[in-house]
Amino acid sequence: VTGGAGERELTAAVAGGVALDLGGRTGPAELAGVLARAAAVVVGNTGPAHLAAAVGTPVVCLFAPVVPAERWAPYGVPHVLLGDERAPCAGSRARDCPVPGHPCLNGVSPEDVLAAVEKLTGRTPGLEPPRGTHPTERTERTP
Repeated sequence: VTGGAGERELTAAVAGGVALDLGGRTGPAELAGVLARAAAVVVGNTGPAHLAAAVGTPVVCLFAPVVPAERWAPYGVPHVLLGDERAPCAGSRARDCPVPGHPCLNGVSPEDVLAAVEKLTGRTPGLEPPRGTHPTERTERTP
């Protein structure tokens, strides 16, 4: 879980002790490295979505339609956009949600996110660790 220095409390809560919390500990170069090693990234329609695309990582994007998806979706990689593109905030270019209750994203469930990750990676997140990453597995390396 990544985020800026001012988001450490939030990233700790999201990581919940089951994911690595990198809140406030990655600059652009380190973040690019983290994103490049991911099977897929779950992110809002922010800079890290585009950085993930730039390093070739598939993107699940929680996409508030304040800007048009055809222009601002991640480019050049497989991606899934989640959110209501017809929500009242569509096209408003708002930086802060102008509509109470966030109707563009409040219908996105955790199951929707997991299904999108599975669609992009071919595996169920959290249930099938990538080969060689389980603590009991060893990866052979040649010098």
